[in-house]
Amino acid sequence: MAEPLKNLINAQTVETAARKLQAVWPGFDAHSFQRLALQDLDALEFKARALRLCTALQATLSADFDTAAGHIEACLQGSDALQGWVLWPFGEFVARTGLQQPERALPVLHALTQRFTAEFAIRPFIVQHPELVFRQLARWVRDPNEHVRRLVSEGSRPRLPWGLRLQALVLDPSPALPLLEALQDDPSEVVRRSVANHLNDIAKDHPDLVSSWLHTHLPSASPERRALLRHASRSLIKQGHGATLLAWGLGQAFQGRVRLALAPRRIVLGESLALTLDLASTAAQPQRLEIDYAVHHVKADGSTTAKVFKGWRVELPAHGRLHLAKRHAVRPITTRRYYPGRHVLDIRINGQIVADAAFSLALASPAVPPGA
Repeated sequence: MAEPLKNLINAQTVETAARKLQAVWPGFDAHSFQRLALQDLDALEFKARALRLCTALQATLSADFDTAAGHIEACLQGSDALQGWVLWPFGEFVARTGLQQPERALPVLHALTQRFTAEFAIRPFIVQHPELVFRQLARWVRDPNEHVRRLVSEGSRPRLPWGLRLQALVLDPSPALPLLEALQDDPSEVVRRSVANHLNDIAKDHPDLVSSWLHTHLPSASPERRALLRHASRSLIKQGHGATLLAWGLGQAFQGRVRLALAPRRIVLGESLALTLDLASTAAQPQRLEIDYAVHHVKADGSTTAKVFKGWRVELPAHGRLHLAKRHAVRPITTRRYYPGRHVLDIRINGQIVADAAFSLALASPAVPPGA
C-alpha cells in the first residue's frame, strides 16, 4: 500500500526545520518549536500538519516580520537549503504574519517558490492587495526561474485545489488574462501546464470566454500551444460546449450508425464493465470524432447525476468502420457514494448523445445459501 500523502510532513520534517532555523539564527528556540509542532502531529491530516507547523513557527520566530523574513530567506540559501514539503508551513507563516507588509513579504515568496511553491501563500495577498500583487506578477512573467513564472499562473488560479478560492477572479478573471497570454508560449512545460489548468478553471464559470480564447489563439499555434489549449479545453469538450467543439473542428454531428454493448449487465461494486462500440460511417468525407461516455450514477433519492469520462479521439474514414473497446471500473472512491440500482451509460460523439445502455449495480454479492 502506498505511503499516505500526509506523512510527507512528519517528525523528520520538524527536526530538519528546527536544525536549519537554529543554524541561521542561534537564538531560535528549537526545543519549543519541536514540542509545539509535534503535538498530536500523527493524528492530523496533510494540510492540518502544515498549519500545525506554521503555528509553531509563529510562536518561535521573531515577532518582527522583517526579522523573521530574513531568517526564512537565509534558510533558502546554500547547498543545504530547505526545500520541498517542509516549506509549506513557511509559506503559511508569511501569509499569516506578513499580510500587512506585502512589499516585504512578496520577495520572501519569490525565494520560497523556487524551493517549493508559494501558490497557496500568495493568495491572501491577492485578496488584500490585488493591484500591488498583479503589478508584481506582471514583472515575474519575465523572471528567469520557471518556478517563479509558474507561480504567476498557479498562484492566481481562481479555483486552485487546496488553496483559498479567489472569488473576485471567479467573478471576473480579466486581471489574470494578460499574464496567461504572456505565459502560454513559455519554454517551460510546467508553466504551460499551469496556464492550461488556469484556463480550465476559468472555463467553469466563463465558458464563452475560454472558447473565444481558443478561436483567437489556436490559428497558427505551435504544437506546444495546441497541447496547452487542448488541456485547457478538456472540461468544455466533455460538456459538449458548442463553440469549443467548433474551435477544434468537432462541431459536426456524427453521420453514421452506432452500436453500443455493455457486459456484464449486472455487476457488483468493485467490478468492471466491458464497453464496446462499433461505428459505421455514412459520410462521404472523413470525420474527426471526440468520443466520451457518461455514467449516470444513482443517488440516494433515486435520481441520477452524470459523470463524463474520456473515451477516444479518432478520425473515421469516409464510409469506414471502427471497433472500439474499453473497460470501466466501478470502484469505491472517496469523492462518490454509490447506491444500488439501474445505471445508464451513454455515448457522446462531438458533444451529442448517440447511444445508451443500462446496467445494474449491487453493492455486495448475494449471499450463497448453506449447502448450495
